Amino acid sequence: MATSRLRRLAAALALCVAPGFALAQAQACDTNAWPLWQTFREHFVQPDGRVLDASTPQQHSSSEGQSYGMFFALVGNDRATFDKLWLWAKNNLAGGNIRENLPGWWWGLDEKGTWRLLDRNSASDADLWFAYALLEAARLWKDERYTAEARTLLANVAKQEVADLPGLGKMLLPGFISFAKPDHFWQLNPSYLPVPVLRRLDGADPKGPWKEIARNTATLFKGVSQRGFVADWVGYRGTSPNSGMFVVDPAKGDLGSYDAIRVYLWAGVTPAKDPLAKPVLDSLLGMSRAVATHGTPPEKIVMQTGELTGTGPFGFSAALLPYFKALKQPWLLDQQRARVDQMMAASLTAEAVQARQPPYYDFVLSLFALGYIDARYQFLDDGKLQPFWESSCPPVATR
Repeated sequence: MATSRLRRLAAALALCVAPGFALAQAQACDTNAWPLWQTFREHFVQPDGRVLDASTPQQHSSSEGQSYGMFFALVGNDRATFDKLWLWAKNNLAGGNIRENLPGWWWGLDEKGTWRLLDRNSASDADLWFAYALLEAARLWKDERYTAEARTLLANVAKQEVADLPGLGKMLLPGFISFAKPDHFWQLNPSYLPVPVLRRLDGADPKGPWKEIARNTATLFKGVSQRGFVADWVGYRGTSPNSGMFVVDPAKGDLGSYDAIRVYLWAGVTPAKDPLAKPVLDSLLGMSRAVATHGTPPEKIVMQTGELTGTGPFGFSAALLPYFKALKQPWLLDQQRARVDQMMAASLTAEAVQARQPPYYDFVLSLFALGYIDARYQFLDDGKLQPFWESSCPPVATR
């Protein structure tokens, strides 16, 4: 029996040193091994690490773009780009001091032709993704310097972007300025609350508010979903020191569109074993029915009437792929995947690229969705990231 085990071990070792295995491992560890990340890096990431969205007059960059880019770089095992993205964000969005400042959300060209931070208010979803990417970079690339920065950022988020809502509990505000109103009213953005990210933050900071925020996220979706859809923005009105209710945001209205599409994406990538996975999906079944009926995702949905208008861009179709997978609807997944592949390819032709930058938001949604569908990454039950290269690649060089 011992001899048999030795033979099996020898056979496994021989396989590992075979040229084919070595080539496959080298390809998996190459920072160009994820072609879609390579495409994103080519068209959107500047040499200094700035993620450029050229669709606006400000030629802007955002904390969202920087944080998403860091996540994609981590999935692609591209530490050099990851570090550039984070350094640019710290220096330009946080004034070089993340201990004192949350990253501002909007940077670009002002009316006088100066490149600067245009809005110092934060975007809390980007702050969560920054912290998540840093925590997972520390674990996967074995460098605790990332952890220290993540903890600094999380402490500021908990202090400045979390409110205790009467009758609900701890909830993430969209930013640190202007979302808590003086008349016991709070503005909330449902798309800022990816459950797997909150799970990972809770594991790293169990004394923080992250577990409670995750639980209240499911409560929020149940409370605000109408006909199985969720609006971009919702309100919460305190009715007494110990009670409150979700309401339509009087400033933003009850429209579901470019923000809310991410709610379905985050629901789709949440591990099925997570106790919140089913309750969240159960609140979001309207989008599945809409696409099955009309063939494409609507661009806009009016919550109170259920009116659907417009046709969502290919990024909307991409965002729904994990959602359809979670709902076990492969026919809708295949249908929308074909639309994504066709329209993405059209946006990358030489003629299209010469005319304009490929559509930033469509590509962001596509990297999240296709990365998941194509098994480039998955989230584990505790929120940790499992990229395709984790088991086969040595840690990359330290900074």
